[in-house]
Amino acid sequence: MPHLPEHLLTGYRNFMSGRYPAESGRYRDLAREGQAPETMIVACCDSRSAPEAIFDAGPGELFVLRNVGNLVPPYAPDGEFHSTSAALEFAVQSLKVKNIVVMGHGRCGGIRAALDPNSAPLSPGDFIGKWMSLIAPAAETVSSSTFMTATERQTALERISIRYSIANLRTFPCVSILEGKGRLSLHGAWFDISTGELWVMNKDTGDFERLEMA
Repeated sequence: MPHLPEHLLTGYRNFMSGRYPAESGRYRDLAREGQAPETMIVACCDSRSAPEAIFDAGPGELFVLRNVGNLVPPYAPDGEFHSTSAALEFAVQSLKVKNIVVMGHGRCGGIRAALDPNSAPLSPGDFIGKWMSLIAPAAETVSSSTFMTATERQTALERISIRYSIANLRTFPCVSILEGKGRLSLHGAWFDISTGELWVMNKDTGDFERLEMA
């Protein structure tokens, strides 16, 4: 029995015979000099919305953090374990990224769970339920709207959660200070899995506008 699933081994072999030879110099430079990405992406774990694929990024170009629902919790230096906050701290303080993009996506399972108060926990720990409770007030407001369809409510909360995460980013002193000095920019984006469309958040209004192809 192989030590990795066969489809991963096949993929690796394809990588070594195709993409790696074409980018081997880049990989050697990254190994020698270290990474220096200018952009951090906070994205969902969903396998259908991979930032590297969506933005056609090569090795070393993006620092990607993925979690359920692409959420950023508020700043909480309480001594507990905070993987999202740790990744953010490293990106801003060590890598000195210039941009942070919170990218949500359509048909997000985490958002769907947040909208369903009757959804059963997947385990006794209910880790997803606890995590998605970060946006519980917004979920309650959206779910109570009888003028929207279920699909409209889901899309609305997916986009609201992006604005929520950006607001929470600003609770981190390292982020707010650098943004105030013009050395760090915060952005929001929403990816439609079914069409491939990317909607970008207008910084002035908070509205999401479809990115037009040139």
